[in-house]
Amino acid sequence: MSDEQWYWCLEHKTVEVREGCRSADRLGPYTNAAEAARALERSDERNEAYDTDPRWNDDTDEDGDIDEDDKQGWGPFKH
Repeated sequence: MSDEQWYWCLEHKTVEVREGCRSADRLGPYTNAAEAARALERSDERNEAYDTDPRWNDDTDEDGDIDEDDKQGWGPFKH
């Protein structure tokens, strides 16, 4: 098994090894090229899970609609 690390380059939209682009322009490290190639898909899946997790989204009612109270805002942002 190799200790090589793989990354998904956001700038070039390709998989690269450690000696690739700067860290700010890539996701990783991943243990293999296939995992790195799936980086954006995994990110989308995690974002979707977060967006639909009721523990983090208390501004919606049971139907997924924004609660009327939350439409009003709060503090200086109140409408």
